[in-house]
Amino acid sequence: MKRQPREFGSSKLFELAIALGLLAMAASVQAARPGGELGVDWGDPRGQECVDCHMTESPGLYWEWNNSQHGQAGVTCLDCHEAKEGDIDGFAHEDALISIVVTPKDCSNCHKVEFEEMDGSHHAKGGQILASLDNLLGEVVGGPAAVNAGCRQCHGSELEFITEGKDKGRPTPGSWPNTGIGRINPDGSLGSCTACHGRHRFSRAQARTPDTCGKCHVGPDHPQIEIYNESKHGIIYHAKVDEMNLESDKWVAGVDYSAAPTCATCHMSAAPGIRKTHNVGERISWTLRPPISTKINLVRLENGDEFDVPEGKEIPKVGDAAKGSTVIEVMTWKDRRSQMEGVCFGCHSTSVIEGHYKQFDDVVELYNEKFAKPIAGAMAELKEGGYITPAPFDDKIEWVWWEIWHHEGRRARHGASMNGPDYTWWHGIYDVAKNTYFEWIPELKEVVHKKDGNEKFAEALLEKHFAANEGHDWYFNGMSKEQLDNVRKGFEARYGKGALK
Repeated sequence: MKRQPREFGSSKLFELAIALGLLAMAASVQAARPGGELGVDWGDPRGQECVDCHMTESPGLYWEWNNSQHGQAGVTCLDCHEAKEGDIDGFAHEDALISIVVTPKDCSNCHKVEFEEMDGSHHAKGGQILASLDNLLGEVVGGPAAVNAGCRQCHGSELEFITEGKDKGRPTPGSWPNTGIGRINPDGSLGSCTACHGRHRFSRAQARTPDTCGKCHVGPDHPQIEIYNESKHGIIYHAKVDEMNLESDKWVAGVDYSAAPTCATCHMSAAPGIRKTHNVGERISWTLRPPISTKINLVRLENGDEFDVPEGKEIPKVGDAAKGSTVIEVMTWKDRRSQMEGVCFGCHSTSVIEGHYKQFDDVVELYNEKFAKPIAGAMAELKEGGYITPAPFDDKIEWVWWEIWHHEGRRARHGASMNGPDYTWWHGIYDVAKNTYFEWIPELKEVVHKKDGNEKFAEALLEKHFAANEGHDWYFNGMSKEQLDNVRKGFEARYGKGALK
């Protein structure tokens, strides 16, 4: 069934949202606990022997487990770690066949809904990075060891196992430990629940904190944790963390807590009228990852997979065949945004929500139209004309463009999406502009001159792709007298007449 976008501002709809929220809260209290029957689906009494041994052999693991909801509910080591005969990751331990690796499929024995929501998501596909430019940089320019201890610890990788000898069934040291969000597991499942719910406590409170997401969403190309920390949301969260009720079973925004949202609040958790989800990308209406951003529609398939369709492309309908399966649900970008707005509505008024999205959309459009599309258009013509090779990263101008969109451009877009002003401007659009005008354009001219002996083709590309945008007028014609006079007036008002020469 196709979801319909919510409308805001109606008191009747608000009352309905609250009612639906209360129903969702009532249901979610039980959903957080293991499903099935104690002693049948979980709570294997043979696991008590594991518990008794590990209490002395590895007390740190024991106490983490014992203090968890799993431990208090009677879920034992064997419930999660038991393997089956023939499993590549199974090995004999004491009188049991076990695996060190606990996969999402294992967790699905009790947490079926959470597994299904995560299974087709972008997070689950994080380990499939072999064909990406990021991976090319890591493997070739850096080196495999850096990828193994760096990229794969966030993205995940395919686990490998020893196939003979006394250690048969144990993971190889080169591929383990790994709790990457898109880890490729021996049972065919994707992901790692312990990427967010650290073993063996499996704490919801820990998974709800921004620092958990900040393990991977950090750094020059996706500094979400830094942006969050400088935002008003992050500032209030850190000041009022004791009021966040992070251990709550239902944890409904605006009901169980109101101080501030965390990453989980916006992307996963419940709000009045909005159900919780383990599909972290479901509420995202822009993609901020590629060189040029587009709004994205979500298509879900019967086989559990899903994919995005950029705005303007044909969207399949429910019942259509697609990617080897059948479409069972379509969420347009407006539907996805409506879900996110519903979370915001738990604490904010309509004017705040609409104002935020207007400012966010404007920054993305500025980045797209003024910088990304012109540079991408020129780069395509350089490649077509033989000025640069088809291979990536063997021309300096490709490195400059890469950092403009992959680093500075992403920072600007993410900054605007999460209310981080410094990342929107100084670490974002300012750096985009500086490196466009004083790195990329000079390199464009150098590349063309090297092949043609002049810069005419470069000038033609600038005229074609840049000159029509009035935002670049200052570069071609200098700043106008009016612009300079405005700066002079402000400068002199602060520092005195004649201060700006």
